Amino acid sequence: MSRVRPVRPRPQPKALEAPNLPDRPGRWKLLLRRRRGLMRPLATLALLGMIGIGLAGTVQGLGTGTNWGEKFGSISGRLRLTLRQVVIEGREKTPEPLLRAAIGANTGDAILTLRLADMRARIETINWVQTATVERRLPGTLVIRITERSPFAIWQTEGSFRLIDRAGNVVADSNVQAFVGQLPVVVGRGAPAAAAALVEALAQQPSLQPRVSAATRIGERRWNLLLTNGTSVMLPEAAEAAALAKLVELQSSQQLLDRPLAIIDMRLPDRLVLRPAAEKPQPQPNQAKKT
Repeated sequence: MSRVRPVRPRPQPKALEAPNLPDRPGRWKLLLRRRRGLMRPLATLALLGMIGIGLAGTVQGLGTGTNWGEKFGSISGRLRLTLRQVVIEGREKTPEPLLRAAIGANTGDAILTLRLADMRARIETINWVQTATVERRLPGTLVIRITERSPFAIWQTEGSFRLIDRAGNVVADSNVQAFVGQLPVVVGRGAPAAAAALVEALAQQPSLQPRVSAATRIGERRWNLLLTNGTSVMLPEAAEAAALAKLVELQSSQQLLDRPLAIIDMRLPDRLVLRPAAEKPQPQPNQAKKT
């Protein structure tokens, strides 16, 4: 007789427990989280706007005048923010009356209403001034710093003399006599723009430089040198430095510059053309008339 085994019940699977998740935030919370980075700039703008509105209201209510500039100036005066002194730095040759006129500010003006950019632009229109900076120091000081152009040469054109700087800009057309003998003289159209290269080449030849009285620009292409003894040296185009070195060599070996010459033509690279000075005619003795 077979034995019947009892059937054991199968274990039932345990029900899955839901994870313990935090409550999902609402739509507005999610929106605020996403826009959190913008909140600080918006708050700053709002604060600045409130300050601006308050300042505008103060100026409108307390200031006197027909426009905002006059009203703001009157409030600055009450706060003692007025111009008391103007400090000028870097001025040596710039005429002071011309500089004061360009500044255009007087003691007692509201310092906060001064337009510094316009003031700087006016100052830089003066020929002597290369660059300028304008600084406002509260409560009542204006600081002007200028960098002046350095006279580099004297430019003779159309019968007048003008000082020019290294870049060829006109510095002044008056008081030129104070620089005669100290600065080289260049003549002709286009001379200011090309003067720097020639003057630097002459500076490399200290024995030749004192002999040069003036330099004339020819056709805006090349130079003629006028020496103190009256000789004219015709330099080649775009080869001034080499020609000047050759001239010094000829002076050292043959005393070329001491000869009575009218022209030394160096325009051709393979030859040197000399033209002697014209001899003065000898006076003829008076002949007795035949009778």
